[in-house]
Amino acid sequence: MKSLYDNVSFKCSKLVTKNYSTSFSLAVHMLAPGIRDAIYSIYGFVRFADEIVDSFHEYEKEYLIDDFEKEYYKAMQLGISLNPILNSFQHTVKQFNITDDLIQAFLKSMKLDLIKSNYNTQTEYEDYIYGSADVVGLMCLKVFVKGNNQKYEQLKNEAMRLGSAFQKVNFLRDLKDDNLVLNRNYFPGVNLNSFDENAKTAIINEIEEDFKVAYQGIVKLPIEAKFGVYTAFIYYKKLLKKLKNTPCSEIGNSRIRVSNYTKAGLLAQSFVTYKLKLV
Repeated sequence: MKSLYDNVSFKCSKLVTKNYSTSFSLAVHMLAPGIRDAIYSIYGFVRFADEIVDSFHEYEKEYLIDDFEKEYYKAMQLGISLNPILNSFQHTVKQFNITDDLIQAFLKSMKLDLIKSNYNTQTEYEDYIYGSADVVGLMCLKVFVKGNNQKYEQLKNEAMRLGSAFQKVNFLRDLKDDNLVLNRNYFPGVNLNSFDENAKTAIINEIEEDFKVAYQGIVKLPIEAKFGVYTAFIYYKKLLKKLKNTPCSEIGNSRIRVSNYTKAGLLAQSFVTYKLKLV
């Protein structure tokens, strides 16, 4: 039965989320049950594409990402894929009317990682972030508003700013691997080999401004989505604070993390804030 296979496919996307990101998985679990599977399927799709360009060094990455894209569109045409991640994602795309421009923008940024190492201008930087992160926020927003286009347009800018903030925090957290392993520098005008406090402060100020705008959208989200998104927001704010208090030399030579114990405390904090209707 197709329904049984679809159920298995969504479970595979959930498994991908849990294994690749405990923090994001925790945030998704705080969403209403009716929209969790859709968000898991979005994460599974973007995670597999990201893994192709970031991790599969011993394989033909260009062939893999092109094949991944072709198989996605084949799934959209047929209504099924034997790749369970693509099968669950195409189901979500159709159910929540996720537009193809968002998919194409995302895949464009992923492919850039195969050919581009440095982002020298603000426009290049912003275009990459739009495709790699902002559109993922918009895909999730499509799920959250459940077809309410007026609500979608109202929250679109804030969703993009939240995606930007998350991505920039990831860039700062992953500075070591991006620079030394992948030979990438996303920050225009910043020399990662002489990364200093001035550069770090400028990046953090930019992220904090994104968070300010994003929060205004979080408080307007539908009730089914608000607690989960707020949980992710609080986690990334904590990670940014930890990065802010970490010397530049350490950021450039190690990956800064938030402990599981701290994550549990943040969840409790988020729950209290949410229940007291402070968000």
